[in-house]
Order: sequence, then C-alpha cells, then structure tokens
Amino acid sequence: MILPVVMAGGTGSRLWPLSRTLYPKQFLSLTSDFSMLQETITRLEGLEHRDPLIICNEEHRFIVAEQLRQIHMQHSGIILEPVGKNTAPAIALAALHAVQHQDDPILLVLAADHAIQNNEAFLSVVESAVDMAACGKLVTFGIVPNKPETGYGYIKQGAAVSDSAFEVAQFVEKPDLETAQQYLDQGTYYWNSGMFLFRASRYLEELKLYRPDILEACEKALSGASLDLDFTRLESESFLQCADESIDYAVMEHTADAVVVPLDAEWNDVGSWSALWEMTHKDESGNAIRGDVMTEDSSDSYLYSQHRLIGAVGVKDLVVVETKDAVLVAHKDRVQQVKGIVDKLKKQSRPEYLQHREIFRPWGSHDTIAEGARYQVKHVIVMPGQITAKQVHFHRTEHWVVVSGTARVHMGDETRLVAENESIYIPVGTAHSIENPGKIPLEIIEVRSGAYLGEDDVVRMSTNGAGY
Repeated sequence: MILPVVMAGGTGSRLWPLSRTLYPKQFLSLTSDFSMLQETITRLEGLEHRDPLIICNEEHRFIVAEQLRQIHMQHSGIILEPVGKNTAPAIALAALHAVQHQDDPILLVLAADHAIQNNEAFLSVVESAVDMAACGKLVTFGIVPNKPETGYGYIKQGAAVSDSAFEVAQFVEKPDLETAQQYLDQGTYYWNSGMFLFRASRYLEELKLYRPDILEACEKALSGASLDLDFTRLESESFLQCADESIDYAVMEHTADAVVVPLDAEWNDVGSWSALWEMTHKDESGNAIRGDVMTEDSSDSYLYSQHRLIGAVGVKDLVVVETKDAVLVAHKDRVQQVKGIVDKLKKQSRPEYLQHREIFRPWGSHDTIAEGARYQVKHVIVMPGQITAKQVHFHRTEHWVVVSGTARVHMGDETRLVAENESIYIPVGTAHSIENPGKIPLEIIEVRSGAYLGEDDVVRMSTNGAGY
C-alpha cells in the first residue's frame, strides 16, 4: 500500500508578506479555504493509502499538528528536522522510518506547497505508476509543459518502458527562454515536479550506492531520535553533519532505474505572486481579488487584503498584498525580486520577515492590536482544553478581560474562574497561566503596562510544550 510522504519544509520567501519564516506558504490558504498542506493531504482521497508521514521543520511542529487536526487526519508520524537539509536526507528519513515501522511500503513523495487543479488526472497517473514502483523502479512525475518556463528544471524523456512511462534520459537545469522554447517545441521535455513514487527499500539501496554519507547521517539521527508527543525529534548533532543535497543530485541522476511518467493535471508550484494570479479566478477585468478590495479602471492585477480595505485606481499588472503589519506593491513581471525585500528585512533584523503580527501557539494565538511607550494590547485566543505556560514577569503588569468563553486563571496559589465581561489583574512577579475549560474558544483582551514590555521579560515555570 502507498505511504504518502509530505515534505512540509521551506520558507516560501517569494510570497512575502503572506509567507514568513515561521509561517511559510505551505500553511497558508492561498487557493481555497484549506491550507496548501491540507490540500496536499485531502487530494489523496480516492487513492488507497496509509496515513501520511510528515517531514517538517521543528519550529513548525504545532502548526502541522493543528492543521492535521482541523481536517481530522491521522498520521504515520511527524519527523522534525532541526534544520533543513534538502530533499535527499528528508526522503531518507521517511524511508528509514517506514522500513522500521511498516512493511516496506511504496512511498509517494509530495511537496506540501504545490497546487494541482485536476485531481482526478493526478490520482489516475499515480495509480498507473504503482506497478513500476513495486517492481523496483524509481518513478518521478514530469509535468507536461504548456509554456516556455525558465523557473523550473526539466526532465528529458528517453526510451518508452510502457504506454505511459519513459526512461529518464537527462535532468536539465533551469534554461534560458530560448532553450525553454526549444524544449516545449520538441515535446520530449517535462517540468521537474519534485514528486516521486518508489519502494522505501529501493530508495535506501540507491542512496547507499551513490551517497552512503547521507544515509549514514540519517540512520544515526533517527536511531538517536526521541518521541515528544506526536513528534519524532532527530538526534541533532548527527543530522547537522548531513550533506545538503537534493534527491535529483544524490540519486535520480545516477540510478539506472529512474522512470518519468508524464503528468498533465494543471500543476503549479505557486512559486510567486504572478503564478498565483495565473491560477486564481479573475473578474471581467482580469483582476484576481481576495478580501476587502474595490477597483476602478484597474486590470490584470492580483489584489489581496487581509486586514484593511484596498482601493485600486487605474492600475494594471500589479500585485498588491496587505497584511496586518506590511504591504507589498510589485509589478507582476518583477515578483521574483520580492526575495530581495526579505533579504533586506533579515539584514536589518526586522520581525516582518520572521513572523506575522498574529503569532500561533499550540494552545491558540495572540495578536498585538495596539502599543505605545508603556502599554501593549493583545487579542489572545486559547482553544478549548488548552492552557498557556505558567510564567512570571518582572517589569509589567497585566489586565485580562474575557470577551468570549470562560477562563480558568491560575495565579500564584489561587485558581479563579473568569466569565465573559469580567476581568482579572496580574501583578508584577506573580506566577500565572490561563486555561480554557470550556467547549468554545476563549477570547481575551490582554493589556500590558510597565517600563519594559519585551517578550524576553518572562520566566517560564512550566511550558506544557507551549511557550508564549
């Protein structure tokens, strides 16, 4: 049976300001009400498969767990990478885990941040390739190109091995426009999708043959791993020594058993705002609109409002994206340069590259809605049955006003229930935490005041894996 392996790493910096380091594009709802991770998993409905195995960055673990919970999806494990090391090690970890815990399944390797609009075609092509994978072939899916694309690598097809599959003649780097047009005209080149199908043991055999150093590092990292709730924490030191290598370079370019299966399923890696504009429904003027947007004599633009009204007058071929703490304005032909803005934010140590104003925690979220020299106001949500870390602050007091739900407040040696429209005061130096004993989300307005309001003014006495 197929074991889906979903690689949910990456930062998606070209989709800033929606995509941030701590909340990248695979966790965003860009093309539907589901996040891209959720779409990747729900796309498998109709395919006989086991619960998916997720590979993600340690910093994203609670986001992954919560998004799986939202769609009521069980999993075969969530493996946490202390640092991203590219696809060859990530898939090695999945294959090793699968061999240890299951009966050498066929792995369907998927990226969590790709969009596929023709799901029926996708499932049909995957099913057509299962027999080849079961017989020891390493299958990659080549996207049938519909334009001369310079942003993707290509796969050149070789001799036919079946009615729907070919030997891999060559992996090709991203071409210039003239070369990409030649590839399109020849009809024997495909975009490299980064999706694969093979038996776990076969991948490990080929990795041992061509990159035994990667296999050894992953074996050590997994053998020294520890379980933390639903998560598998790798032994960090061994994994940090692992080479940073893609599966193409490590295995697929060398193996004699690589097979490419053409896939024509309206695939898109959603690698830029212009790519998202192309695949989004547009109005009669060619504008892709999401959120509170009004237009006047504007066309062929991508206009996204998360928080405030956008008014667009007389614009064409623009991307305008508004979030609670940043606004992007870019020409559609220049969106690849958004990464340059992110690089500048990093160099200046500005928080806008790292995370959104609204910060998600395993127990809920908090959002700064107002602040000044000696005050800060936050909107805090604690999900049912959850509790924040027990902590102490030495430079600020806090007032909490419950606006929805009921809070069980632990303050010093005292425990109190605080209902809607009631409030409680937390003095300096008092240990405290908030618990939601109810069935609906607990919403609190938290008012901080004091000489120093930094997030590092905290001593956590317990974390429950949560933090604040």
